[in-house]
Amino acid sequence: MPDPVGSGPGFRRPVLVVQSNPFNESRISTVIVTVITSNLALAAPGNVRLAKSDAGLQKPSVVNVSQLLTLDRALLTSKVKLLAPDAMRRVNEGLHLVLGI
Repeated sequence: MPDPVGSGPGFRRPVLVVQSNPFNESRISTVIVTVITSNLALAAPGNVRLAKSDAGLQKPSVVNVSQLLTLDRALLTSKVKLLAPDAMRRVNEGLHLVLGI
């Protein structure tokens, strides 16, 4: 990611792909993600707190559903782990809250 500007994310960090599988499996060169941070102060309404075991991360973390990004697939370097269905359900609920859909 580019250097951070304002409250935007920057530098290399984990993300959660939230784009639907048909788009993930398509030839589209971009992917929609939400940022994962270890800053637990960001556990705001809608954001989803994860234990480090939930996502294969080094620290407890937060899926910041209010920071949706469209990235070029080339920026995704490795797949860490799939989230458990309960964690994905909470992420979906957070996205619905933030997006109002």
